Amino acid sequence: MKLIEREQYLNKLISVMGTPDIKVITGVRRSGKSKLLDAFSEKIKLENPKCNIIQVNFNIPDYDELLTYRALYDYVNAHYIAGKDNYVFIDEVQMCKDFEKAVNGLHASEKFDIYITGSNAFLLSSDLATLFTGRTFEIKIYPFSFSEYMEYFQLEDRHMGLDKYMLEGGMAGSYLYKDPEAKYDYVADVFDTLIVRDIRKKYRIRNIQLMDRIVDFLMDNVSNLTSPRNISNTLGSMHEKVNHTTVGAYMQYLCNAFAFYKIRRYDIKGKKYLASNDKYYLSDHTFRYAKLGIKNMDYGRVLENIVAIELLRRGYEVYVGVLYKKEIDFVALKRNEKIYIQVSDNIGDDKTFEREVSPLLSIKDAYPRMIIARTRHDEYQYEGIRIIDIANWLLDKIKQ
Repeated sequence: MKLIEREQYLNKLISVMGTPDIKVITGVRRSGKSKLLDAFSEKIKLENPKCNIIQVNFNIPDYDELLTYRALYDYVNAHYIAGKDNYVFIDEVQMCKDFEKAVNGLHASEKFDIYITGSNAFLLSSDLATLFTGRTFEIKIYPFSFSEYMEYFQLEDRHMGLDKYMLEGGMAGSYLYKDPEAKYDYVADVFDTLIVRDIRKKYRIRNIQLMDRIVDFLMDNVSNLTSPRNISNTLGSMHEKVNHTTVGAYMQYLCNAFAFYKIRRYDIKGKKYLASNDKYYLSDHTFRYAKLGIKNMDYGRVLENIVAIELLRRGYEVYVGVLYKKEIDFVALKRNEKIYIQVSDNIGDDKTFEREVSPLLSIKDAYPRMIIARTRHDEYQYEGIRIIDIANWLLDKIKQ
């Protein structure tokens, strides 16, 4: 498979080299965690050829003898070389029984710089502090961005490239298939046999049919306000007995595995977070096509999903803005930054433009406001609101 250098993530790993943290690479299945670890290993070897890298990949049967924590711990210690920089890379660490005992023991010895990846359902962001006694540093990775997609296929026409990216998405493993149906079969298989299977295994889910119905509902309602109660009410109207507490738990499991990202609502005037009715976005928009088909594509929703994930990829906290009963697609926060964003497929007609610009004009503070749309033009302004073509925004990482 063709590889590109995922510079954004490599730079994050490089920035924490030598720190005492346990570095944990997280992200949805098949988003490239293992390839990133391999690329990082090669980079270290180039810059520090005398280092000692101890690498364990539990995807490979060669390491089956290390599937207990004691065997893993002893193996790594046996390969330690005094007087050198010793790096430990463990891929799919959750396959080792009681892996946290081995990792904690190695970390306590203060001899190793430790990097691990694992299945997300078994290595949750929320569980890291509990699993590991040492401090952890999480590197969150996502499927290919539009920028990476353009680089992978060496495309020059960004607008044509966006048309293709909207259909093919960022699950790079699917790029090996030339037939569109084969691509979607691959993506659907990743979702069903890897992501959902992990969730069922970890949480011992018995009602598989309910999980599948919740997945379908969330996919069909990407970018719509959603709550466990309205899902249970909808399924209840189909003569199914569904408890909204169970629905809420299943939704959280899907977010834990990075299948979906929950975006909470934020009251702009009251400056507070709202408790009910969140939005859910897919970690990769092609999961929806692969599962539900592309006959009724809503390009506005697709673009909104792409922007939501790109904002997360760029390190923003992301919320849905609420102001005077009007909705702003995204409020993006990062330290002292705040940006208000509307996303649209087409703002060419006056009515659509008015609908998108009106909520932004209602905001009275001085933080930046922008509409990201498929304008196919250079950036311009309307009453202080930046109007930016989405392909340009995705590619050029315009300074916010």
